[in-house]
Amino acid sequence: MIYKKYSIGTYLLLLCTLLPLTVLSQKLYEIPQNTKTRWASFENSGAEKGAGGLENKGAKGHPFNKIDAGEKVTLLDVQGSGTVTRIWLTISDRSPEMLRSLKINMYWDNEEKPAVSVPLGDFFGIGLGKRVPFESSLFADPEGRSFLCFIPMPFKKGAKITVTNESKKNLQALFYDVDLLKENHPDDLLYFHAYWHRSQETKLGEDFQILPKIEGKGRYLGTNVGIITNKLYEDSWFGEGEVKVYLDGDDKTPTLVGSGTEDYIGTAYGQGAYSQQFQGSPIADKENGKFAFYRYHIPDPVYFHKGVKITLQQIGGAPQDKVKAFMKNGAQLKPITIDGKQRFFKLLEDDNKIDFSEEDIPTGWTNFYRQDDVSATAYFYLNKPSSDLPPLQEVNMRTANLTDKK
Repeated sequence: MIYKKYSIGTYLLLLCTLLPLTVLSQKLYEIPQNTKTRWASFENSGAEKGAGGLENKGAKGHPFNKIDAGEKVTLLDVQGSGTVTRIWLTISDRSPEMLRSLKINMYWDNEEKPAVSVPLGDFFGIGLGKRVPFESSLFADPEGRSFLCFIPMPFKKGAKITVTNESKKNLQALFYDVDLLKENHPDDLLYFHAYWHRSQETKLGEDFQILPKIEGKGRYLGTNVGIITNKLYEDSWFGEGEVKVYLDGDDKTPTLVGSGTEDYIGTAYGQGAYSQQFQGSPIADKENGKFAFYRYHIPDPVYFHKGVKITLQQIGGAPQDKVKAFMKNGAQLKPITIDGKQRFFKLLEDDNKIDFSEEDIPTGWTNFYRQDDVSATAYFYLNKPSSDLPPLQEVNMRTANLTDKK
């Protein structure tokens, strides 16, 4: 076996990428001062000392709750300072409609507006109302039947987490536990936030906003994205669009920009199904035109000091003859580049004006603006417990067109 010599810093970095986020700040054999462990569940809804398992003489008296249509259940409601370290839950109905109809809200420091308001299924790492086994640094689902989150969520005055059933069906059972530490925090605390948005048909030539512009100081953690491709483009490649990060006052052009959608999530030349710690694509269903993927900026943090905005270009690609066929069949698209044998033609620049309807034009792989059904959950920390982001979209918008194509 061959061993390579690395610096102490390199070894520490490798170690940190292997440890759960919640233990990076302390040694495993140390007990931090003024810190107490608490769990909230239906067996101890207040996460109080000595108040667990009071029903049925302690013999599994209250493991789950029913949530009727239109009703809300509170998972956590505590006062004081602390950190949510882990959330686990499961539900009896994991249909796409229910996963999008259940809404999880999180409130910090007694704010009236939630910092998190996201469809339950999408919040826990996979969009499109789907569950499959996967594991990442922030979320996991060991066998496709549960929901796990490991993101540290600190608060100074209080924390509240609720789940609301906005479907027309009763949910027969929700099991959960929320693990937290009662501990003190410094004044310059960053609060956890999450934002979800869907566009059933993106606008041609307009970037999808993973995270609209927000003001403040914080850290962008990453995103999971769901794509339902437009059938007018058949099974052509959807993922040529670049992720753009507008930092600290960036206006028309961003500071951070990638080279393509599948490149952003760590793969290349197409996108199959896989899951890794910081990037993955748990769903890559080309037959039904459905893709769900994620990227988390844990080893490569994205900090912002005044504000941030995150977008994803809506660009696909195909051989030139296919693109022309799409246009003849009524697909809305706009060619933007041709990768010719000897030259990369940038069709939007003045010196490369080409009439794409003509026969005598350069041949090659053609990238084009397109319109698909796109949804995304953005995760970030912000130096305030609430933001000015718009509220969660209505349930009818969230649940439309989730059934697989026949």
